[in-house]
Amino acid sequence: MKYALALMVCFAFAKTALAQNKITGNVIPEYGQTFKVPNPDINTEKDQEFKVVFDIADSPEDPSQLNRYFETVARFLNMHENAGVPLENLKPVMVVHGSAAYGLLKNEFYTEEFGTDNPNLELLDALHNAGLQVVLCGQTAGSRDITKEKRWEHTQLALSAMTALIQFQNKGYQLISF
Repeated sequence: MKYALALMVCFAFAKTALAQNKITGNVIPEYGQTFKVPNPDINTEKDQEFKVVFDIADSPEDPSQLNRYFETVARFLNMHENAGVPLENLKPVMVVHGSAAYGLLKNEFYTEEFGTDNPNLELLDALHNAGLQVVLCGQTAGSRDITKEKRWEHTQLALSAMTALIQFQNKGYQLISF
């Protein structure tokens, strides 16, 4: 019993210490907290352009939960800006397909589909305001009846996720896939 209590106290202190290292970003302050990394062995090349295409296909099991993969894009922006990379050097794109596509529905259609508000819209708006392109797979849109009328207004439609991913990679974007 003593050891269990001591172990619980250690975990509580460790969790508190980790929370103190967590930082909020300047680009998307409401989302995408990151951790301070005081002395990385690999330095961040701050003058480099960070062209990345995020391949996002999954969504949370609970439709009332924010898509953590969408939030990863906010972490990417916040983390690199906090590390000193100029915002104009951060060039993320999100290519969305599969079940993640429902996260791009306008609230009324999301509520109709899942019986809850779309928890992603505020984050999507913040990402859009930070310059993010959001591309929806046309094949997913067709198979799931996600028409233009139903989509978040800043969604761009591609022939397919495969097409968009190839084209962005051909333009020098690096793939991060979930």
